[in-house]
Amino acid sequence: MFQDAPPPAPPAQVSDVVVTAARLPPAAADAAFSVTRLDPQVLGRSTRLDEALRSVPAVSLFRRTTSLAANPTTQGISLRAIAPSGAGRTLVTLDGVPLNDPFGGWVIWSQAAPEALEGVDVIRGAGAGPYGAGALTGTIQLRERDSGGVLDLSVAERGGARAAGSGSTQLGAVRLTASGLYEVSDGYVPVRGAAAGAADTPLDLDSRSASLRADAPVGSAALSLRASTWEEDRGSGLANTRANASGHALSATLARAPQAGDYGWRLQGWRIESDFANSSASVAADRATTTPANDQYKTPAAGWGVNAALRRRAASVAGGRLEWEVGADARFNEGQTNERFSNPTGAGFTKGRKAGGETAVAGGYVDASWSDEAWLVAGGLRWDHWENTAGFRYEYDLATGAALLDETDADRDGEVVSGRLAVRRDLGQGYAARAAAYSGFRPATLNELHRPFRVGNDITEANAALEPETLRGVEAGLAFDQDGRAWGATVFWNEIEDAIVNVTIGEGPGTFPRAGFVPAGGVLRQRQNAGTIKAWGVELNGSTRLSETISLDAALAWTDAEVDGGTAAPQLTGLRPAQAPEWSATAGLDWRISPRLTLAVAARYESERFDDDLNSRVLDAAVTADVRAEWAMRAGATLWLAADNLFDADVEVSETGTGVAGYGPPRTLRAGVRLAY
Repeated sequence: MFQDAPPPAPPAQVSDVVVTAARLPPAAADAAFSVTRLDPQVLGRSTRLDEALRSVPAVSLFRRTTSLAANPTTQGISLRAIAPSGAGRTLVTLDGVPLNDPFGGWVIWSQAAPEALEGVDVIRGAGAGPYGAGALTGTIQLRERDSGGVLDLSVAERGGARAAGSGSTQLGAVRLTASGLYEVSDGYVPVRGAAAGAADTPLDLDSRSASLRADAPVGSAALSLRASTWEEDRGSGLANTRANASGHALSATLARAPQAGDYGWRLQGWRIESDFANSSASVAADRATTTPANDQYKTPAAGWGVNAALRRRAASVAGGRLEWEVGADARFNEGQTNERFSNPTGAGFTKGRKAGGETAVAGGYVDASWSDEAWLVAGGLRWDHWENTAGFRYEYDLATGAALLDETDADRDGEVVSGRLAVRRDLGQGYAARAAAYSGFRPATLNELHRPFRVGNDITEANAALEPETLRGVEAGLAFDQDGRAWGATVFWNEIEDAIVNVTIGEGPGTFPRAGFVPAGGVLRQRQNAGTIKAWGVELNGSTRLSETISLDAALAWTDAEVDGGTAAPQLTGLRPAQAPEWSATAGLDWRISPRLTLAVAARYESERFDDDLNSRVLDAAVTADVRAEWAMRAGATLWLAADNLFDADVEVSETGTGVAGYGPPRTLRAGVRLAY
């Protein structure tokens, strides 16, 4: 006897599903190291990410101007002012995907507008453990927005206009997050006063970027697929010179957050394709004219990589909680520069050049932490293998096609072991103490290995024989956080071995092997592993809420860095690394004058720094102040007015061999509206 089939089940009632990006939460170990999390207000009041990062002392681009005016090749970021570099000595990631350019290591900051981010962590100290190659002086971790939306529209002096926004929406089980940025500016002339000539032109800018991310649940995990594109075109401050940087990126991430007593994991793959064009010129002594000197018309490059991590949080081990992570990652880069150069008569280029190669680094790590109510002990160990392969340099006569130089670089490889260990103790009543030791490394970029470049009359040669830089360091800190008051103090010692430095090897006028003719007032440099850089430093920070409406914050960094050139570059021994200030400080005030009106003031100081390896070109100390007033029209809608460099301070960012200084932006007034939901 057969029973009747049961009636069909009623349609399932599907509740709203909220999905976030596929990412692992911050590791418990991070609290034992020097981590600065940017206040959301800092992001909300910044028009570019590198400006927001400047609120942390001793964090800067290679030169002390921002990406509003900086050539892409100087947008590499470094921490602690140990030895800033155009390639950058800091790894920058967006939800785990590196943003550093696959050819040059610099960061095109328009890839990630502040409006697109929900958080930024600045982790100072070498990147052993999960961060890996490139995190020599630290790591900057960006987290993309998961919910809500914001749109910022503004205009500025000198033809400035900007539109940037980000928003998310839920479509069934899939969440879409889109971001975009468009900015233009007529720019300013970096050389001022009587020193400027007809050859000095504005640093104009035309920048745009866009991204789209889709997040969806896959069982108990989350899948994120992201695509982005960017391009910026800018003047370089001299007639007949421009720079263009463009690219796009794809990434896929599958992750499951760890639960107590269970496993979490992440699988990620990504690919970045970029291109870069840059033209340079020699400058007449009276700065009336320029002569085209180099046309790097394309630099196609590609980077791709994969990483995997397995993490577990044990419920109880020896009276505390154990968290461990094991993982592996690999990154591959390839690219080449294509150039026209040598213009001895001013009638046109006579030579062409192609140069490039491939780099790779792959490694594995184990990282763990143990914590109870008072103690946190964390440590990790990494092993990495690096390779430089397929390197070449080919120069030819443009008229005949005849080869003038045909070199193939020997393939090279090696292994690096790095590690970190830290302990943090909660002392009670808001106090905590910590200590850490660490090591890390940074392989040379394709740009450093293979691309010569020119700025005005100064020429810098590449060096295909560069070895990776390595860093080791120790630090200790004390912090307090209670009842609206917080402060911290850290002292550190770092040492970079085989530091990659642009070393002066000759002065113009004169003709040199490979580099050719160097004009009067110019110098010839080459990238070299120039010995060791040692640095002691102190970092102080504090914040307090004076009342319900007024809050203050301040920070100070002192770094005493010195080069020991050894036998490789003895002329540098005892000198300070180029572009590294000894002192830097920031201070800010936030005053809610009324329920609608808020006033924010931010000031920054930097001591003098040197523009060259020989410490002969001095960039004076500088103080700048920025002011911003906000008027809340209604919930989610704010009008704002800002003055950058309020007192129109002259901030030197460069100096030529003949003493002509280039300056950062003058006072700039901006106004806009910000809408959020």
